[in-house]
Amino acid sequence: MNKLAAYTAVLMTTTLVHAQKPTPSAADALKQAFDYINQKVLEMARDFPAEKYDYKLKPEMRTFGAVIVHIASGNVYAAKAGIGQKVKWDELDPAKFPSKAECVELMRKSIEDANAALKANPEGPAKNMEPFLAVLQHSSEHYGLLVAYYRANGLVPPESRPKK
Repeated sequence: MNKLAAYTAVLMTTTLVHAQKPTPSAADALKQAFDYINQKVLEMARDFPAEKYDYKLKPEMRTFGAVIVHIASGNVYAAKAGIGQKVKWDELDPAKFPSKAECVELMRKSIEDANAALKANPEGPAKNMEPFLAVLQHSSEHYGLLVAYYRANGLVPPESRPKK
């Protein structure tokens, strides 16, 4: 009977420990979502064929590479606004990033800078998460656009590939 009581006590303690995981703070949830979308976009930037970086869905639209630069522009904005700088959205010029390697490096660096700002101010400057929330939404919308670029080229986006 003592073994049964001990086993029951261990089981109940384990259950209580797992049941008491704290709900992530808003700042933690934002960081997780921000990391998630940025890593998906960076993976696509690295994965998409270099010879297709100039592809446009329609003539009046941005090229694949220009979309990556545009998303990185959002991260640059978040990095600056996130540390409290008075900043307006400054669209980076895609012509200054003509190769896949330059676009990938820009995206990587913009993520690094935005994450540093988010770490320095996890609740945003003056407890205002708006710069990060706005960029998170913006990047998520453009992630969907990048999926269309993949599909239009007969490619499967990384997230849609079978997991091994």
